[in-house]
Amino acid sequence: MGVDIRAERNGDRVRLVPAGSFDLAHAATVAQAVERVQPQLVGCRSADVDLADLGRFDGAGAVLLARFLDRLDSEGCRPRVLEGGQPDAARLIALYRERRVNGSTGQARATGALGRIGAVAARLPETVSEALDFTGRCAAALPKGAASPRSIDWRSLPRLIQQIGADALPVTSAANFLIGIIIGFLGVAQLGRFGAVAYVPELVDVAQFRELGPLVTAMVVAGRSGAGLASEIATMKVSEEIDALRAMGFDPVRWLVVPRCLALAATVPILTWIGDLLALIGGLLATTVMTQMTPRAYVMATLNAITAADFLAGLVKSPFLALAVGLIACGQGLATQGGAAAVGARTTTAVVLGIFSVIVISALFTFLYALLGV
Repeated sequence: MGVDIRAERNGDRVRLVPAGSFDLAHAATVAQAVERVQPQLVGCRSADVDLADLGRFDGAGAVLLARFLDRLDSEGCRPRVLEGGQPDAARLIALYRERRVNGSTGQARATGALGRIGAVAARLPETVSEALDFTGRCAAALPKGAASPRSIDWRSLPRLIQQIGADALPVTSAANFLIGIIIGFLGVAQLGRFGAVAYVPELVDVAQFRELGPLVTAMVVAGRSGAGLASEIATMKVSEEIDALRAMGFDPVRWLVVPRCLALAATVPILTWIGDLLALIGGLLATTVMTQMTPRAYVMATLNAITAADFLAGLVKSPFLALAVGLIACGQGLATQGGAAAVGARTTTAVVLGIFSVIVISALFTFLYALLGV
């Protein structure tokens, strides 16, 4: 039987009748038939695809017909598949079309900036709902874990504290030290024009303790530890270790997420405090190098400028920033589906969302402190 696609045109409507063997052996012939019928479909508004005359049919034929229907749809000609006694063929075509719309092809169509913004806006309610649902599950896991301590992997907590805290100490300390130097240089450059160099230590204290210390530390942790946690859990999800935990009766949220969030909440404030001290040292170096201020005078001005409110304002927000990083990293890891590419994509998403959430939460705390007059 020859391979052909007959077109019966009636105004802006057309009836398409694929006939013959639409299978892998005739894939080239099917592709040629699709190209031959294409000029006859210019300007059509709807197309009925009748599968009654199909002969042999397999996945290759389904892919070619699915692409053909997608092409019609993109050109404004709405296709409708008529089973015609071929329900299996119709279901296979619908399956391939659904995968293409939900997969990479559907994403590739939104190539423009407005298309990408629209796609993100359309998924925003679903994303917020999933985030709130996961946060609620994690909150519910705490009392359940307290009632059943063996449902939490406490043995991994020392290892996680070392990985998240001790191993991250050099990079967070270096980042905060450099931030202190930068603030010191900027303070001297700007305040020096008004003869107010004496206020540089106070500028370093307030900026570092209240804002930059917790923010910089949490951003570094999100880029370093957040990526590690997301990739670790994503790999476990892809390799079906998460399914194995569920099969053994363990809740992945309690077993995996709770100890990681606790480790972050315990270590990030300590990293922030150490970073604040190093930032003060960086500000001292910058100020004493650029001005005539002695180290003793700088230290005395720093001690007079530091207040309990400034110190606590930064430390109070640090656990919240740490929890945001942990929840996002673990949530992205548990949501992974696919192979190695999905692990990389989820890890990237976890880092981006973690850094963005840290900035948003820090801004909300600043606004709250301003309202409270702290």
